Amino acid sequence: MDIEKSKRINLLLDIYRNLLTSKQQEMMDYYYADDFSLSEIANNMKVSRTAVFDLIKRTTTLLENYESKLHIFKLKEKIMAEIQDLDESKRKKIEQILQDGE
Repeated sequence: MDIEKSKRINLLLDIYRNLLTSKQQEMMDYYYADDFSLSEIANNMKVSRTAVFDLIKRTTTLLENYESKLHIFKLKEKIMAEIQDLDESKRKKIEQILQDGE
């Protein structure tokens, strides 16, 4: 698996997680966060390997579609780049707000 793609999908999952079903969340976490193989996920979820592959592919496309419409990830990246010039305490506070979504 491409490390950059994995990082991106994990970040998109952080942002758009609540828009996914619990099954989508669980499979994506197994695959992208826990680095389980398709077979391991299929065994854990008691479904076929093909079903896991299809769901991961469809959910990845869904996450990318959310980002193409909402641009939250892109905005977050721009903000993170701009706050690098702030003093450390202000930067940490803004980073925490972005992390928590509050």
